[in-house]
Amino acid sequence: MFFEPPPAQEESTRPPKPGLPAWYAPPAEEMGAVTVSGLVLARSPNVAITVPTIQAFKTGCLINVNIVMRRHTLSPDDFQALRMSVYPHMITGVGAGRLPDNLLRFGVRFADGTKATTIGQRFDMTRLPHDPPPAPRLSWLLGGVSMRSGDEDAGVITMGLWLWPPPPRDTFELAVEWPAGGIELSIAVLDGAAIVSAAERSVPYWPDSPRSE
Repeated sequence: MFFEPPPAQEESTRPPKPGLPAWYAPPAEEMGAVTVSGLVLARSPNVAITVPTIQAFKTGCLINVNIVMRRHTLSPDDFQALRMSVYPHMITGVGAGRLPDNLLRFGVRFADGTKATTIGQRFDMTRLPHDPPPAPRLSWLLGGVSMRSGDEDAGVITMGLWLWPPPPRDTFELAVEWPAGGIELSIAVLDGAAIVSAAERSVPYWPDSPRSE
């Protein structure tokens, strides 16, 4: 035999890596119940930000967001810079009492004035704290480019906003601001009661497996 298989290796005795905590991302074993939103959160000549659906889970809700962009009157370089600025880890200069114009930011605010935003989040999943942060928390879950037919100078970037824990059974505000994209502060009202009710319909992928809490 020319190519021989490698010798058997001993199984690793290292403990398995812990999964992501419930406050950071939706549960892996749960399907989530969809509440159809179809919301246009904000729009400018080059950008439209929409919320096509919201998935409700026992531990929170996933606000699915589409960032739709077209080059329109922008130069190719400016359009590329705008597309790259969707990703917050590409932005520098955050802090010292200022927010760069190219920083895309989201937030929620409940009826009692409690807020959670995506400002200042770190994306090193290997260094997440063991203890839950103060609630509520709005985590930015980076997505990717969603393929579309048509104009090559247009595109859709999909992402998720994980709101933990579930919102109160009241209306609450979802806000976005992105000066570089021509998006001034825009606020929409979401129905917390509808999200909590949908979460009651969420089921596990495998009913015989224990739920992750």
